[in-house]
Amino acid sequence: MLYLVGYPDAHVVIGTTALAVGVTAYLNLLPHWRAGNVRWRPGIAFALPGILGATAGSTLGKILPGKQLLFLFALLMLAVAGLMLRRLDASLAKPAGVTRWGRLLPTGFGVGLLSGFFGIGGGFLIVPGLIFATDMSMLSAVGTSLFSVGTFGVTTAASYALSGLVDWRVAAEYIVGGFAGGLLGAAGATRLGDRKSTLTRVFAAVIVVVAVYVLYVNIDALTR
Repeated sequence: MLYLVGYPDAHVVIGTTALAVGVTAYLNLLPHWRAGNVRWRPGIAFALPGILGATAGSTLGKILPGKQLLFLFALLMLAVAGLMLRRLDASLAKPAGVTRWGRLLPTGFGVGLLSGFFGIGGGFLIVPGLIFATDMSMLSAVGTSLFSVGTFGVTTAASYALSGLVDWRVAAEYIVGGFAGGLLGAAGATRLGDRKSTLTRVFAAVIVVVAVYVLYVNIDALTR
């Protein structure tokens, strides 16, 4: 919305896209569920403490100027991409599906906090967070993450809507396009599901490309 659509207000963009991403994630949860890519118990346990984190984070995020917020967001994206690639080789040797409940709850809260602070659904944080806490496969993490993405996004959007920072018309347009794209994405992720390293590297590469662009556009945040 900022760089392609040209919407001028970063905080309205955050509130609007949080709503659009949240609703779209719930809709796109259905094809992943039908494909058997969703693990409900850890997914719900991850999302519940994340609601508290997203509420607190969104309150803080509205205070920080938009450019600084986006610059920090891009740095976080690069860090997450690096951690995913670093853990890739080790995770390939581990058995999938071992849920570490002691990790799951605090990780859910922390990811929710960051998702709310930066005004994002948080999929790029939730996926590695779920893998860290459960050792589930990349494909299962992608499918399961959509429940938390929807929950965190709607929670963040509610906070921004109370401050009048949601453009409802634009959100509706995003939801329609996001649902159509999500159907294609779910099919593509399922096809790559048996090639864990490929799916992880594609995921990390997209994060890096977006992060570098956001850093470039908001580099003047360092002088403000």
